[in-house]
Amino acid sequence: MSHPKEIDKSIATDTIIVEINSSPNDEQINSISFTSKELQNMIRIEGESSNSTNESYCSNIIEEFEYKTDVPTEFVLVVNSVFKSLNLAGKMYTDYAEMAGFQTRLSSQSKYNSQIIKEKYVICNRGDKDKPKPCDTLSTSSVKRKPNSNKIITGCTAKIIFEIVYGTTDYKVKKFFEMHNHPLESIEEKPYMKKARRMSYSEKEFVVRASKAKIGPIMAHKIRAVLKGGYKYVGTKVTDYKNLRIGVNRILCYKDAQIMINKMNDRRDHYPNYSFEFPCDGDLLVAMFWVDEREKAFYAEFGEVISFDATLRTNKYKMVFVPFTVVDHHKKSVIVGAGLLSRETIESYEWLFKAFLRAHEGKAPKIILIDQDASIKQAVESVLPNSRHILCMWHIMKNLQAKVTGDLFKNKDFKKRFNKLVWNMHIKPDEFEKKWDLIINEFNLEDKRWFNDMFELRDKWIPAYFKIMNSFFNTYSQSGNLLLHFMMNYDTAIQKQRNTQQELDHQTKKAVYKFISPRPIEKHDAKVYTSTLFYEVQKEIYKGSWYCQYEHLATKNGWELYKVEQPNKNSELITEFEVEIKLPTNDVKCTCEHFNRFGTLCRHAFNILMKHGIKEIPEHYIRNRWRKDVISRHYNFGRHVYDIGDSEINRSVNQAYYNFEACLEYKNRTDVEEVGKLMGISIPKDIDINVPNV
Repeated sequence: MSHPKEIDKSIATDTIIVEINSSPNDEQINSISFTSKELQNMIRIEGESSNSTNESYCSNIIEEFEYKTDVPTEFVLVVNSVFKSLNLAGKMYTDYAEMAGFQTRLSSQSKYNSQIIKEKYVICNRGDKDKPKPCDTLSTSSVKRKPNSNKIITGCTAKIIFEIVYGTTDYKVKKFFEMHNHPLESIEEKPYMKKARRMSYSEKEFVVRASKAKIGPIMAHKIRAVLKGGYKYVGTKVTDYKNLRIGVNRILCYKDAQIMINKMNDRRDHYPNYSFEFPCDGDLLVAMFWVDEREKAFYAEFGEVISFDATLRTNKYKMVFVPFTVVDHHKKSVIVGAGLLSRETIESYEWLFKAFLRAHEGKAPKIILIDQDASIKQAVESVLPNSRHILCMWHIMKNLQAKVTGDLFKNKDFKKRFNKLVWNMHIKPDEFEKKWDLIINEFNLEDKRWFNDMFELRDKWIPAYFKIMNSFFNTYSQSGNLLLHFMMNYDTAIQKQRNTQQELDHQTKKAVYKFISPRPIEKHDAKVYTSTLFYEVQKEIYKGSWYCQYEHLATKNGWELYKVEQPNKNSELITEFEVEIKLPTNDVKCTCEHFNRFGTLCRHAFNILMKHGIKEIPEHYIRNRWRKDVISRHYNFGRHVYDIGDSEINRSVNQAYYNFEACLEYKNRTDVEEVGKLMGISIPKDIDINVPNV
């Protein structure tokens, strides 16, 4: 190789280094071929003077492209070694590669008669040649470029070739190439290898199950790291968790409505007394309504008053989630039916109320709590004409912030007085109107239309003891969900709700109470009511025994009239109530209207009952809805979706199944099949129903 007589050494040095290091593939690397003498001459141009230095530099260049594995001899495969099967042979090479610090992948193969594998190549995952990906950055084409791959191809020639032993099912090592042209991973680096990032089926299932409780990929990855003992033991990255969610959505997205309808139809066909309805506009899903056997039982016992809440959006199609809610015997809100609506029109709400009545055998509630939406109001009047519709105080107070100035809403005195007034269960109408006028005048709200409208509607207010369901379901769902994800979240929320109820039933059954009065009527209280109600009634009995004083006023038509005085909690004022009692039927009435509001007797009534020596709560004043056995004595529910996993047998079977699944390889399963398995559904090939237009 000839050189110019005069040459800039710095330029020569840069040129040689760039020429060698910038070679991206085998062809370019192979094109750089020098004799030892020529290479030494080129290095001398860089200013090197000693032969020993030149030889060292040449040695480093060779080592840069040749890396030998450091594996115990007994694990190194030898040519002509025989294995009982091709799978076993491949497993041995994979184990060897893992110890050595590189990864493998299957390459070409040849077969006998297109059936029996004759030869099988297993190569280093950096083997083969990198295919150039041309890209015209000036092109105006709308074709999207594929994302760059993290796969690094170096043309590594390390590989092993297995060959079948003629006349048997055994395979032997035909050829074994040990040397690599790239650095091998150290023990410390192995957690960052691509193989370590491969998600097992159980890990994918963990991500899917976490999403049922509104736990996203980032938080799920944190939890996984904690459970595993640290991030270094979790090979997968947050990006892998996010990509799994994206991949699942990609497969389910345009089939979402059809999958949802199929799933709900399956429940209707297989679960006892399950109701499900859905209307479509052409091929577009418009609405859904569903209710199961247990919810129907709850409505039968607790359905005098229901809450209808249409303020929650839980899916990416902006369909409104509408739960029907009642209060159970533990004073907890429970669902007695639910719907999804794509349109908030009078017709949509009418369809939903009619579906609700059909599912509950035409039984309408006595009272329905709604918000101030005009469409809902008209639909209630049309479909439920005999039900009294009342505005829920929760919705009224939610609107308060939007109706007053920011300074007034932050005024602690205003908020305290306004809340105390509107939430007062015992205030008389004339006293309410007097205090309302004082607040309106003091804070200059006379011209505020909203307050005037609310005052005109004051007979429709009710201080609700419902726990509004949108805050409950917000814990489990979010607005960007697919319909299938929403239903998974819904099932989780219902399981939580019912588990709480069952736990309270158990506590009531096993409860041992501490009595705070010597009255026999208190022991009867413990016998008939749930624990929640027992403590409330116990308080009334105690207050009636020690804090109330009575005075007999008159006897008329078999009724004895008493005046009962009760000291005010925060002042020296005395509040007076009139109590009437009729013996021997033990009928009792009090002007505080406590029984009509809450379904239990008040302290004033107990004061007079105990005065007459009555030792048990009169039977006609024990509402069935508050009895401890109201559900268990009448209903024997079938098992269905919400109960899956409750028994120890189910948990054991599921765990054994998951352990078995973890041993299988899913690479031969298509993405659609695996997603269906993860989500517990069957993904249809054809669809007749599409999601609503957004």
